[in-house]
Amino acid sequence: MSLTKGSYFKMPKVLGIDFGLKKIGLAIADMDSELVMPLETIAVKRDKQNLLRKIDNVCKKEQVVKIIIGLPESGLTKQIRNFGEEMKKMTDLPVFYHPETLTTKDALVKMREAGIRKKARRKKEDAVAAALILQNWLTTNNV
Repeated sequence: MSLTKGSYFKMPKVLGIDFGLKKIGLAIADMDSELVMPLETIAVKRDKQNLLRKIDNVCKKEQVVKIIIGLPESGLTKQIRNFGEEMKKMTDLPVFYHPETLTTKDALVKMREAGIRKKARRKKEDAVAAALILQNWLTTNNV
């Protein structure tokens, strides 16, 4: 197989999700790498199907093969599992849940330590939390 100008090989990726009622953070990692990158934060609006389509589009664009959703010990567990089932139906991808507690707070601490200003931290906190969830899942599962 020869590569033409502008073409390149994309590795299959894993998508990490930090679920929230107001915002959802997304992070991405190559299957063969431990490098996890915060991707984006999506505002949750009333139209759940539009939200699911946005995430489905990210999955297609990034060639995602698995979805990992952070699951806290209490709180939104039922809503998160329902969201995961809807993601599974929309994307036709396997969805896994990974225990997470206080990842958004951990994300804020890490960004503060890195010298990121408060306004920028608020914009990125959910995507960074998703990256922490995904990094932990990759480490735990030796992927």
